[in-house]
Amino acid sequence: MHLFTLLALPPLLLLTRYLFSLIYTTYTHRPLLSIPGPLPTRFTRLWYFTRLWAGHFENDNIALHKQYGPIVRIAPDHYSIDVSDRAAIKTIYGPGTRFAKAAWYEGWKHPDPDRWTLFPDRDIRRHGETRKRFAALYSMSSLVHYEAFVDSSADVFTTRLAQFADTNATFNLGAWFQFYAFDVIGQITYGERFGTYLSTFHSLQNVIACADVRGVIGFLDKGTDIDGTIAALQNLMTYSSLIGIYHEWHATLFGPLSRFSWSGAGGRAYIMRYVSEKIARYSARTPKERDVENKQLKTQNFLEKMILARDKDPEKVTDYHVFMMGLSNVIAGSDTTAISLSAIMYHLLRNLGVLQKLQREIDTFTEQGKCSARVTFKESQDMPYFQAVIKEALRMHSATGLPFWRVVPEGGAEIAGRFFPAGAVVGVNAWVAHYDEDVFEDPHVFRPERWIEAECGLDAEKARVMNEMYMPFGLGSRTCLGKHISILEMSKLIPRILREFEFTAERREWKTENHWFVKPVDFEVRVRRREKV
Repeated sequence: MHLFTLLALPPLLLLTRYLFSLIYTTYTHRPLLSIPGPLPTRFTRLWYFTRLWAGHFENDNIALHKQYGPIVRIAPDHYSIDVSDRAAIKTIYGPGTRFAKAAWYEGWKHPDPDRWTLFPDRDIRRHGETRKRFAALYSMSSLVHYEAFVDSSADVFTTRLAQFADTNATFNLGAWFQFYAFDVIGQITYGERFGTYLSTFHSLQNVIACADVRGVIGFLDKGTDIDGTIAALQNLMTYSSLIGIYHEWHATLFGPLSRFSWSGAGGRAYIMRYVSEKIARYSARTPKERDVENKQLKTQNFLEKMILARDKDPEKVTDYHVFMMGLSNVIAGSDTTAISLSAIMYHLLRNLGVLQKLQREIDTFTEQGKCSARVTFKESQDMPYFQAVIKEALRMHSATGLPFWRVVPEGGAEIAGRFFPAGAVVGVNAWVAHYDEDVFEDPHVFRPERWIEAECGLDAEKARVMNEMYMPFGLGSRTCLGKHISILEMSKLIPRILREFEFTAERREWKTENHWFVKPVDFEVRVRRREKV
């Protein structure tokens, strides 16, 4: 009898805690009881968990608003908002907002409260102060200094495309875009593509001892997932997005799960070791070696700039800030860019008229001497149709596919005609905003011309609303810090490969998985050299 009581006690305590939590939420959110949604969402977060696990919540979210209206209950205290009330966007995400990130973001950081990072930081003041330390590295004005890094990886990428063309091989373009994005962010961050040397080093001491190793082989060189890094990153994404729903379990599960490489917690632990080794290896170089590398590329990488800033003012920029920057670049620096590149190519291959029009623009600029062999960022910005293509592709397939969850601050707030009490969690999904028929006419049609017409037309209000509702990189003060670098990578690569190659998709529709990022899994293509015009 006593043994039965002991075994039954933990589940009973959990059930009791859950019931009290549900009663408390129901009581404090009484004004929201009439908000519609699937029946289970009134009682449990499990419905949201299972739909996110299924991997297509971007479509689920759009369908929910079509069925239930502008405000939909996702869980007992989570509410998805569409953009029918334009003011809601500014209320939740606008400048000076007091809406902090929700507890869902806890799943994206280490359980130790002293090991916070920029993306999931829920402290508005600390986030603002930290962002200032990094902002100059990611600014638009800094882009020109990173072009040499991008060109280096783009050279290897086009070489690999030529090899595929010569063999008429089928390959996963989405995977190769991620190889490219990983190598570029490696060069921008550390001055070299992510390499295989890590597979032979198992401690920081070994890395330091072998710090003079050169000729590192990157993802593009090897053509495979080096040391399972991308797989570890994907596991991390899945774990973080799911555990964020039950964030209170993160601290308990992270330790045991981090021992297993296949787990998302293990993936995070691996990425953290990966970044620590990179920083240790770089820090072990002599000042003379760093000067030689900087002179070769005629620029400095992020790590060099951060170390100089740390040495100048160690209280303002600490060793942990250096590590945080390196970690953030690895976690967020490849998936978003690779997905966006894939989205551009996917929609171009499904809309050949648009593809041909874009190629004509690239050819014309090349013939007029306005498009170099290594396309510069400035040259790409002068191509109006190309810019519209990027914008339309990212509208139709934003990398992020879940709501940007925020907590209603003290005093509550009026949102979309409803009063939300303090503590309620609200969010807007970029996919819901981008497929709003009142904002984007025929939203399922890939039509880059809509952006040119809006900008050049007489309807200034329409152009303003479209741009306000365009959020592939997030909104407000929490807009993706690496946005400009991602745009740089896309702007330099797409015109170059479309000028040199013709692509053919192996299937009309691709498959995707959404665990925060809506990632293609089977973007199979063939490529051939393009006949010169």
